[in-house]
Amino acid sequence: MRLSLSLSTPHSSFLRFTTLSPTPPMASGSNSLVWFRKGIRIHDNPALEYAAKGSSYLYPVFVIDPRYMEPDPTAFSPGSARAGVNRIRFLLESLADLDSSLRKLGSRLLVAKGEPGEVLFRCLKEWDIKRLCFEYDTEPYYQALDIKVKNYASAAGIEVFSPVSHTLFNPADIIQKFPSLSDDMYGSFDETSEKNSGRPPSSYQSFLKIAGQPSWASSPLSTTVSLLPPVGIVENCGISNVPTLQELGYEDSGQDELTPFRGGESEALKRLRGAMDDKEWVAKFEKPKGDPSAFLRPATTVLSPYLKFGCLSSRYFYQCIQDVQKNVKSHTLPPVSLLGQLLWRDFFYTAAFGTPNFDRMNGNRICKQMEFLRKLFGQTSFIRVLLHFEKISSTNTNIRIEELAHVAPCDIVFQWNKRSQTTKITHLAMASWDSSQIPWNVDDELLAAWRDARTGFPWIDAIMVQLQKWGWMHHLARHCVACFLTRGDLFVHWEKGRDVFERLLIDSDWAINNGNWLWLSCSSFFYQYNRIYSPISFGKKYDPNGDYIRHFLPILKDMPKEYIYEPWTAPLSIQTKAKCIIGKDYPKPVVSHDTASKECKNKLAEAYELNKTRNGAVNEEDLKILRRKFEENQSQEPKSKRLKNKS
Repeated sequence: MRLSLSLSTPHSSFLRFTTLSPTPPMASGSNSLVWFRKGIRIHDNPALEYAAKGSSYLYPVFVIDPRYMEPDPTAFSPGSARAGVNRIRFLLESLADLDSSLRKLGSRLLVAKGEPGEVLFRCLKEWDIKRLCFEYDTEPYYQALDIKVKNYASAAGIEVFSPVSHTLFNPADIIQKFPSLSDDMYGSFDETSEKNSGRPPSSYQSFLKIAGQPSWASSPLSTTVSLLPPVGIVENCGISNVPTLQELGYEDSGQDELTPFRGGESEALKRLRGAMDDKEWVAKFEKPKGDPSAFLRPATTVLSPYLKFGCLSSRYFYQCIQDVQKNVKSHTLPPVSLLGQLLWRDFFYTAAFGTPNFDRMNGNRICKQMEFLRKLFGQTSFIRVLLHFEKISSTNTNIRIEELAHVAPCDIVFQWNKRSQTTKITHLAMASWDSSQIPWNVDDELLAAWRDARTGFPWIDAIMVQLQKWGWMHHLARHCVACFLTRGDLFVHWEKGRDVFERLLIDSDWAINNGNWLWLSCSSFFYQYNRIYSPISFGKKYDPNGDYIRHFLPILKDMPKEYIYEPWTAPLSIQTKAKCIIGKDYPKPVVSHDTASKECKNKLAEAYELNKTRNGAVNEEDLKILRRKFEENQSQEPKSKRLKNKS
């Protein structure tokens, strides 16, 4: 008799045991290894299921990579060189939960430590592994590592099974379906062409059009795993149990408030069930609506960290949402619906997978679209246009295409010639450039003030404190602090902010984190740089009493609500009564928002103009001249104005 670990209902978080008919084992000595990286779960885990099928012995392995887990005392916050301690704790909790589930199935998690490739090679050899299974990963680090592992396995005659199960779609399939640009008529778009562009869709709508419905969506997912084959002898590979933080070398930080989110598949399924039980909330979910100041009961599912580590299958989540939508009269639709958020996740995964240097501006082709202009104007002013782009409106003889999704966000007006069936370009505005062509500030002091919650803007600082303590904050709160650091106030490079998020967020996801910073800094995807989140009024409309600020910045807990968002405007008598003197107990604002935001808009406008006059061919010397101009403009400000900026 064998046991099965399964989900009792589509919306349940309870794991139950049932009996299954025995499956004949493979021939003696047929050993399999399942390598956990993400996908830290039992349900909907094709790699685990395939590894267990017919094996005599199964070795479930997780490798602690020192580059990710080893303490780094030089980092600006507790943690390793790459991850804050909150995310490391969340991962260890997830591994402990997985180990517990595996033990109920007659197995256990084998934890090794070292460079993952070298550890795998040693284990494959020592344990005479014939089948290696692991979830496909699109991140560049794992892409390179997996090539090395697959090459070793191939040379050793080991079968490799690496299914796509971390995302709804296979990003490579989406890119393969995405049509190419016509070589002879640059700008033409032929969806019947057999040629592939080799590029991911550059807009969400074009992604949806290409992706369609997931092939697996209409069929039940495999959420049942039989009693797993036993673990064989594990000598000579340094195997241990799941370590604690202390065993990894971390000391108790003594922090007064830790993240309230506990890692693991069990917690993920419990949280999922709680969300799905509120069918009306699921049906009416509409992003970007939601209260970013709600912290006692967050206004979202907070399932992102569980999706990041694969404690929750995004495919199972997708089907659960579909089940709810089928049983309600009406529901919101993508891009704002809850289902739409999972599709946004896949959009960014696809964009990241298909874009070299996605995590930086230099060499990132989705931020360097001026080549399109040069080819277009250098070639001809007449091009053929096929009218099947996603956003088209026709008025008499003019056709305005608001988005050429396969190239880049832009605005083009064509004059249609019915006789020749061609169009003449009468207007073209391309809102994209290489960020190396934007002279961002290099200001470590402003960056540190933002990172360490010392900007003097309570709304911004409270969000950054929540990030430090919880490793999580609402998506609109993330928007606010990202905008403030980059195009809104400080004009600091988005890559600097990305690095802070990457370290501190428990749900830090390589594709999504980089994609959102590209978006919010107006470096790619989104270009309306005049739309800025106010560090004062935006939070106030959700939380006029400032309860969120009072919780995360207790130094301001007694500040009257009239001044809680702008405490520097409070009379000294009020500050004294509130036991918070601005400039002493709490910092003065690092900039004047009104002045700084105008300067940021002007800088971006000048960067646009520079790219326009140079036809996209901006060099380093041009940037130096523009940066020097910005500095001279700032130095020529009236002294009183500059002092206000630092007050």
